[in-house]
This record gives sequence, C-alpha cells and structure tokens, in this order.
Amino acid sequence: MQLVLEKRLEQSRGIALVSPLIAIGLTLITMSLLFALLGKNPLLALGVYFIDPLTDGYSLQEIAVKATPLVMIAVGLSLCYLANAWNIGAEGQLLIGAVAGSWIAVKTQGTDAGHWVLPAMLLAGAVAGALYALIPALCRVKFGASEILTSLMLVYIAELLLDYLVRGPWRDPAGFNFPTTAEFDPVATVPLLIEGGRLHLGSLIALLVVGCAFVVLGRTIMGFEIRVVGAAPRAARFAGFNADHLILLTFAISGALAGLAGIIEVAGPIGHLQPGISPGYGFTAIIVAFLGRLNPVGILIAGLFLALTFIGGEQAQITMKIPLDVTKVFQGILLFYVLACDSFILYRFRLVSRQVTHGLG
Repeated sequence: MQLVLEKRLEQSRGIALVSPLIAIGLTLITMSLLFALLGKNPLLALGVYFIDPLTDGYSLQEIAVKATPLVMIAVGLSLCYLANAWNIGAEGQLLIGAVAGSWIAVKTQGTDAGHWVLPAMLLAGAVAGALYALIPALCRVKFGASEILTSLMLVYIAELLLDYLVRGPWRDPAGFNFPTTAEFDPVATVPLLIEGGRLHLGSLIALLVVGCAFVVLGRTIMGFEIRVVGAAPRAARFAGFNADHLILLTFAISGALAGLAGIIEVAGPIGHLQPGISPGYGFTAIIVAFLGRLNPVGILIAGLFLALTFIGGEQAQITMKIPLDVTKVFQGILLFYVLACDSFILYRFRLVSRQVTHGLG
C-alpha cells in the first residue's frame, strides 16, 4: 500500500472559510508548546501577545500603524496571486519606494518648498515600486524566467542600495555618524490623525486601497479577468484574455502599493530614511494575503491580526524576556498551517496499492 495525494473533485466552501481559523488555532497550540519549552507560562505568554495590546489605547494605535503597510502590500500581492503570478519581492519594492520618495524629501530639506512635497513623495514611491516590480514581470513574459526567484533576488539589491545611500551621500552631517538622513521637514511628513499619538493618514489610505480592491475584484471586468486567468488559463485564452498583459498589470499595481507603503512608513512613523525601516513587512504580507483568503476584507482583518503579533511580541520581550524573533517563528508557523490547511482543502490522502500506482504510471 502507498499513501498518495489525490485532488478532490469538489471543495467545501464552508471549510475554505473556516480554514484560516483552524490554522490560527493550530498555531496557538504550537506556540503554547514552544513557550513551555522556553520555560514560560503558555497562558500568560499568549495573554501578553494577544490580549494585553487590545486593552491599551496607545497599543491599539500601534496595531493600526503596523497593519497599514501589511494591508496595502497584501492587497497588491493578492491581485498577483489571483492571476497566478507570484510576486515574492514586495519587500524590495517597499524599500525602493521609500528611497525614491525620500529623494524628494532630502533634496527639498531646509528649503521653502510648499505642500506639494508630500504628494510628490507618495507618487514617486508608488511609481518606483511599480517600475521595480515590472523587472521580474518582464523577465517572465519575455524570457520565461521564474518571477519567484527574480523578485526575491531584487530584494537584496534594494537593501544594499538603501544602505549605501544612508551611509554615503544622504547621511546626515549632524547625525553623529549614524546611517540616517536628516529628519524630514514637516511638509514631507504624513499628517497625524490623533494629536499626541502615532496614528497617521496612511491608515485611511490603506482603508481606501481595501475598498478599491473590493470593487475592482467584485464589480469590474478587470477583476473578472484576473480571476479567470488565475483559475482557468485555458478558458481565459479562449475568451481572448491576455495573460502576459495581466501579469505586467498586476505586478505593477502590487509594486506601486508596496512602494507607496514604503514611503508612507518612512514619512510617517519613522520621519527619516535609515536601514531597517521594515521588520519584514513585504514577507509578512504574504502570510496576510493567504490568511485573508486573497479577499480585500479578509486581508484587512488578517493584517490587523498580524500587526497584533508584532505589538504583542514587543510587549512579551519587555515583560517576559521572550526573544523578539519568536514573533517571526509564530508568523512562519502560521503560514505553514495556512498552506497545509489549503492543501487538505484541495487534496486528500488515499491509500492505494503499489500495483495500481504502477498501472497508472
């Protein structure tokens, strides 16, 4: 006898909707075991991670701040994934967007520039992210190269470019030799929504992105084309849909949203350009996209949940001396369970005899 994976003829829609909750439950069980191995009280640790941040107004603002780039990037990635195009390099597109937008802030530093600076920064960040994302898309369309590998490798180029600029030509002369630009002028920063807090206008932009994506995917020909090309490529070709054009379009939109998220992060919570502006938002957004079932509303909820793990992880590090890297472990385990649950939705295990498998071969 041999254990094989067999594709299901029908998938349960109900199980597909409940699947993320199952994945979260399995992740919490696994994390409880990990906390116990670390010598920590699992219930207390889970409370610090997931309950305590929800009881404090400042932490709630921080959750929204952390969720903003995650949601924006994940919405763009969902368009790619629905079209069967695999953008894994959103982290690099975020960094390039941050660099491009910061260039305007650096060049207008200390001048009498008007309120046009921030809109120009946001536009530059979005355009740079889109152009950077088109590199792997063009490599796939023109040369058949794997967009997974090319988009991922471009992340390291973006990281090194950012590092060179803040340690070299853009470094603040009055910054005590730290690798950072000077603080952006007020006209080059994202306005705050709450005085004395950190919640900024970028959170409203993220909500607008979710709303636009919901309309595009559910109410437009473009959304229908994305779904058909991803789910049934042969039917899409028969209908006259251009898959290559759609790959370029979805990559451009995905890169634009990642680049926009990057410059909002720099011009908002951080206020200057420096290394380490992202704790891996571009990669965490992949988890957000799949946990949200590639649905804009689901992505919003998933983004808030993953943002909660960031804030909870920081509090656990302070109060319980739990390493901050445990948060990344949590996110990795969550992605594993999400993909595992999805696999069981699409496939089932079946015992067959070796003679049958040889006969099928």
